[in-house]
Amino acid sequence: MNRQARLIGPEEEKRFDAFIASHPKGHFLQSYGWGEVKATTGWQPLRLVLEKGGSIVACASLLKRQLPYVGKSILYAPRGPVVDFHDANLFSELLAAVDGVARQEGAILLKIDPDIPESDTAVKQMLKEKGFRLANKGAGFEGVQPRHVFRLDLTPSPEELLANMHSKTRYNIRLAQKKGVIIKDDCTLDDLPVFYEILKETTLRDRFLVRSYSYFETMWREMVKRGYARLFLAYYQGEAIAGALAFIMGDKAWYLYGASSNRHRNAMPNYLLQWAMILWAREQGCTMYDFRGVPGDLDEKNPLYGLYRFKKGFNGTFTEFIGEYDRVYSPFYYWLWQSILPLYSQGFRRLLFWKKKATAEE
Repeated sequence: MNRQARLIGPEEEKRFDAFIASHPKGHFLQSYGWGEVKATTGWQPLRLVLEKGGSIVACASLLKRQLPYVGKSILYAPRGPVVDFHDANLFSELLAAVDGVARQEGAILLKIDPDIPESDTAVKQMLKEKGFRLANKGAGFEGVQPRHVFRLDLTPSPEELLANMHSKTRYNIRLAQKKGVIIKDDCTLDDLPVFYEILKETTLRDRFLVRSYSYFETMWREMVKRGYARLFLAYYQGEAIAGALAFIMGDKAWYLYGASSNRHRNAMPNYLLQWAMILWAREQGCTMYDFRGVPGDLDEKNPLYGLYRFKKGFNGTFTEFIGEYDRVYSPFYYWLWQSILPLYSQGFRRLLFWKKKATAEE
């Protein structure tokens, strides 16, 4: 029986997500709800399924972004597509369907950054043969999604997980408990402004941009309410001093957003927060916990080395992905997108950061 490809609508959301949750390469960034989140930031989600005998065998949540002035667009499948990359025929059929969508939408490229380890030379060779080119050769956070992460196997018991951690990490978890840090793991929408205020404090201290509060409200509506995310807050002496958002899809969990106050940092709330989220993920049946991005450059002089050391202490496995690959449909417009738009974007982001910093200090 031949396989058939088609775009789906909201009436098939649960079926779409169920396939992603059950797939070894399923990721929350490919979920229906995440597409709804990105729809509020200028992206148009397109959900493509490849079916055989009425069952989904591969899929892709494609984000379409219209480019200014030129009447063209780009397609991006964050941590996708969801397919067995070692099944060349299946991948080819899904790719042919994506190419059809690209033609209809006037796309100049398809960008993917799949959950494939750097060591998988077979997939890298296959992508090259299919006309993909490596788009980002940098380390750390230089891609759209982080290329380097720590991943923790959750199958050992909680006692074993603790025993396997670095002694300093284990000490800081227990220190936070001894000092009386309390983790609130049943947060509601009323707690979201508390988290956001701590997040703004964090961004000013560490000098990175933060999205608007409305974006996090959307994330709550589209991901938390669907059961794909949960907010955790750490309290010390009645004051919220740290928080984090954890995401879940099938048997995998991810730590995505974290924030900590400048006050009471010696209470070590971030260590206890991570431990609480790890235990929560295990209770949900997860076998993998992803700490998300760390720098690929392990030099202690790297300003992000402290982040690397913090996450490494939980004894996760350092994982490098193959990075971003682009399938180019229009070489001229691709060159334009690569050469000119990044300069505009970088300048705009710098200006926006300093404006926000000046406003906060007034």
